[in-house]
Amino acid sequence: MGWIYVIIGGILEIGWATGLSLSEGFTKPVTSIVTAILILISFYFFSNSMRLLPIGTAYAVFTGIGAAGTAIVGMVFLNEGISIMKVAFITLLIFGVIGLKMSDKDKQETGRSY
Repeated sequence: MGWIYVIIGGILEIGWATGLSLSEGFTKPVTSIVTAILILISFYFFSNSMRLLPIGTAYAVFTGIGAAGTAIVGMVFLNEGISIMKVAFITLLIFGVIGLKMSDKDKQETGRSY
């Protein structure tokens, strides 16, 4: 369940990070309110994930999903530049997140390791 929480939190982080850009410095009220709500919900799921997963792994996965997802949203929907290097490093980040999940598999079955 911890992995589900951290994935939901990370996906919501993509939403609020994008919302920060779209709110134009919190000058657009509706976008700003939606962004604030997404921040609260995202951190709710993230904090729940840390009850079940090691903090370092949970935080790395949470921020990795958010960073990779936000970069992809920016390139696809917000006309940010696309380059082979950006795509390569986003791919590396995604593989890093997958590696963290796979390396924590044994600990997930037995609960916290500390």
